[in-house]
Amino acid sequence: MKFISYLLLSLDNIRHRRLRSWLTMIGIFIGVAAVVSLISLGQGMQNAIDEQFEKLGSDKILIMPDVFAPPGSITTESLILTKNDLDFIKNIRGVEGASGYLSKIVKVNFKDEAFMGYVGGVAGEDMQFWQEDLKYFEMEKGRVFEEGEKYKAIVGFNYYNGDVFDRKIDVKDKVEIEGQEFKIVGVMKKTGDPNDDQTVFISKEVFRELLNVPLEESVIMVKTADGFDPEEVAKTIERKLRRFRGEKEDELTFKVQTYGQLLDAFTNIFGIVQAVLIGIAGISLLVGGIGIMNTMYTSVLERTKEIGIMKAVGAKNSDILSLFLVESGLLGLFGGILGIGLGLGFGKIVEWVASNQLGFELLKVSIDPVLIIGSLVFTFVVGSLSGMFPARQAARMKPVDALRYE
Repeated sequence: MKFISYLLLSLDNIRHRRLRSWLTMIGIFIGVAAVVSLISLGQGMQNAIDEQFEKLGSDKILIMPDVFAPPGSITTESLILTKNDLDFIKNIRGVEGASGYLSKIVKVNFKDEAFMGYVGGVAGEDMQFWQEDLKYFEMEKGRVFEEGEKYKAIVGFNYYNGDVFDRKIDVKDKVEIEGQEFKIVGVMKKTGDPNDDQTVFISKEVFRELLNVPLEESVIMVKTADGFDPEEVAKTIERKLRRFRGEKEDELTFKVQTYGQLLDAFTNIFGIVQAVLIGIAGISLLVGGIGIMNTMYTSVLERTKEIGIMKAVGAKNSDILSLFLVESGLLGLFGGILGIGLGLGFGKIVEWVASNQLGFELLKVSIDPVLIIGSLVFTFVVGSLSGMFPARQAARMKPVDALRYE
């Protein structure tokens, strides 16, 4: 019953000092909003990426040039993977299947419009491998091109929904690449990756002819055979491919990564970035706590006579202490509630912009009840701790001195 009395009296005091209460809560709700939006977006993106990796499976291995650059943009001959490398990898023990993928940024023409975008080259005979083993080329409409079909193409979803050209590209339409006309036979489902959704896929054979890359492979994808550990197979591929390419162990021009390693790398990098951003947001919480402390000190001075009267009619030091602690805790709690609402709202706006304006659908808001409850508890505790010293000062006042205070 006492707590309810403290609660009602604290709410009444906050209501009578409305403007000051709002100003006091600013630091708290800005900090909480930043933390909630960052964590909810980060967790949502992590969940989406985990889902993608689970869909692909843990038995996949990726081999690519060891340089930070988009696929197909490397021109240094010693860094380029080749068809000979692909053929060698296919015969390594533990490899069930392997396929090379070509990629370049070139001009794509549709009617009287042009767009500089990715063109991907995939062998028709590898389509089953890409669809069934790599879970790629899920079709929204139409079909994939088959072995032996030369001037057929598949377009990413953004061509179909009108995000690339003013007019939508559909099955049976034609696009021009490097002066060669291609008939569209299929449209890929939306992947959420802007690069894939804005790629035109053609036969690897035709790709090599048009862009003069007779042996190059931009990326090599491998599926591990049943009963083999992907990590061990990846090490074997790296060791044997290094010898095949005649490279020293400390001067590798390529990197071999399992999908599990890629996921771990992403998680570690994102975790560091998120920790730094949350640390910055924590400064705002500290400022908010100082603001609550300042407000409560001012409140103690303003209510000195009131404290004296309360003590004169029998209030104990513990009653005064509890009253001020509850009031400061409520300031923190209300700031937390506002911050959670603002943070989730901001997160939803970022999600909408990423999805509808940038075509990046992996960025999702994850509303975690533990995060919400934890934020509320944390802000109440921060508020109460910030009000601890002012509350102790109020509780230690002597009734006579308090009643005489002007």
